[in-house]
Amino acid sequence: MSQPFLLSTAAGRVGEHLGISDWVSIDQIQVNVFGEVTRWRTPGHCDPEYARTTPYGGTLMHGFHMVSLLSHFYRDAGLWPEDGAYPLNYGLDRVRVLKPVIIGDGVRLRSHISLKAAEPRGNGEHLLTTCHEIEADGVPDRVLYAEYLTYWYPKPS
Repeated sequence: MSQPFLLSTAAGRVGEHLGISDWVSIDQIQVNVFGEVTRWRTPGHCDPEYARTTPYGGTLMHGFHMVSLLSHFYRDAGLWPEDGAYPLNYGLDRVRVLKPVIIGDGVRLRSHISLKAAEPRGNGEHLLTTCHEIEADGVPDRVLYAEYLTYWYPKPS
């Protein structure tokens, strides 16, 4: 990113690719924990022995697990606006799990992030919509697409 990311100038950066997060490693233990806390501990996600008999040949990462990493990816990519105090999760628009992610011995994910919309809401507040295209190491094409909305409050002047 060549220039600092600011709420005050975000509208002029709509359509711009803002950054790429670092890789995040995911293993079977994390998938099992996610399955427990979401109460979706199904064999295709959490039972490697069973999953070897499926067409995928291994357990799959939960799609919602990938979605739950969007906040991390956003901050990790250095996209916390310098003039922003804090955001609130405002929700998601279009979300698509494009490909299954097989855990195997572990997988690495990262997000390519661009700015879809920046709407001023008065008092220096902004609603930002970022597009996340998540890739899995070694998998051709993207595995997840999501439009993530954050409502930002400015730093006090």
